[in-house]
Amino acid sequence: MADRAAEAALFLARAGWATAARQHLAGDASDRRYERLRAGAATAVLMDNPPGGADDPAAFVAMARHLRHLGLSAPEVRVADTEAGFLLLEDLGDDLYARLLQADPLREAALYAPAVDVLCHLQSAPAPDGLPNLSAAEWAQAAGFALEWYAFAATGRKPAADAFLTTLEAAIRAHADGPRVLILRDYHAENLLWLPGRGGLAQVGLLDFQLGQMGQPGYDLVSLLQDARRDVAPATEAAMIARFVAATGAVAEAFAAQYAVLGAQRALRILGIFARLCLVAGKPGYLPLIPRVWAQLQRNLSHPALADLRLVCDDVLPEPTPDLLSRIASQCSPSR
Repeated sequence: MADRAAEAALFLARAGWATAARQHLAGDASDRRYERLRAGAATAVLMDNPPGGADDPAAFVAMARHLRHLGLSAPEVRVADTEAGFLLLEDLGDDLYARLLQADPLREAALYAPAVDVLCHLQSAPAPDGLPNLSAAEWAQAAGFALEWYAFAATGRKPAADAFLTTLEAAIRAHADGPRVLILRDYHAENLLWLPGRGGLAQVGLLDFQLGQMGQPGYDLVSLLQDARRDVAPATEAAMIARFVAATGAVAEAFAAQYAVLGAQRALRILGIFARLCLVAGKPGYLPLIPRVWAQLQRNLSHPALADLRLVCDDVLPEPTPDLLSRIASQCSPSR
């Protein structure tokens, strides 16, 4: 850690911010850290993304450039050392959707509408070349985290995955395996900022998009409306789905099946990720979010398109009762 701090100081010196005041801004489920820098009236954000992790700072730079080219408010990358894993970013402020909605829940629909419009605009434009494009089998395999980590943490064993993977893959092929668009993957209230001083779609600030890839049109909408960290009002969810369907020309009934399938896939993967963060990374803070994700999973599995998957999940995934979550928490590795 001392070496990393020295590397950060050297990067800031080279970028002309050696004497800036530094304030921890945020960390997340990855190894990334953010600091706000102040030098007089000027501010910027330092992203510290240690090399060797799943997130590639070069991918962040490339995606930020693409989003800004489309007129969207990704932060400007002012200085980059992608090999060392340091970026100096434009400071977009503190008005995260999550923070604004906690203060005033009645703003939900007004804030979510432009966020949906951003998705429609993003998906209408050609995507950058060379992005990952997973097959239905690979999407199903990604959801296998639910068995590998959540079920294992809850029961001490890893259930056989064949029926789970085959059934989920079949549902994806049937309902969510059409033409791909660019998806940002973690498109939710913790990664969106409100920028009222800007016009049009640029009022929505975008964060955490370096894992952008090719995916299904409904995926980012699910991320936004089935948020692991906050409850979205059912009326808002219904209105935003209708807004997306109208803007994209999707067939409502077919999209409802796609939305449920992608919602189930995402919820299953998140269950596994949150359990793994506890067992491997020593981060138990995500465990209290599991009941919400479980409820989202059950709602998605209630769609007729997922009747077969529901039977499989009922057999291999236990409900996250307080006792079960306590059992998982007891296995949490020491925090790093």
